[in-house]
Amino acid sequence: MRCSINIMPQAINRREQEPLTERNQNFLSIIATALDSKKAQDLKVLEISDITIVTDYFVLATGTSSTHVRALADEVDYQMSKQGIEPHHIEGKTTGWVLLDYGSVVVHVFTAQAREFYNLDRLWNDGKEIAADTLLKGDEQTNATL
Repeated sequence: MRCSINIMPQAINRREQEPLTERNQNFLSIIATALDSKKAQDLKVLEISDITIVTDYFVLATGTSSTHVRALADEVDYQMSKQGIEPHHIEGKTTGWVLLDYGSVVVHVFTAQAREFYNLDRLWNDGKEIAADTLLKGDEQTNATL
């Protein structure tokens, strides 16, 4: 006898009703601004809440070297910590791919080689891309929130 449980339709329906929340908007803005301030390349924000229940958003960024990747991840961690937001988990601090898990937002920082090899851009291409430049905080906004 085969038994299957399908939880996906309920998850999709629940999330379809949730717009970009102020909390997630804030997370994405802090993360995008931190990555941009340290010269991350190929910054991409994907809303994937309608295709998975794992998380709502992926932020993908590329560093020019493993040292740059660590610096980018450290800056995200630092800026989020300044706002009292700590990651649930961090993976890969000594590799070419660092993952910072903030629950509803997961940040992936790669070397160019790792990003090309794992190709999350293609794997999650059904997600909705959010223009990263719309999330960047200007100097006056950044200073106002501190």
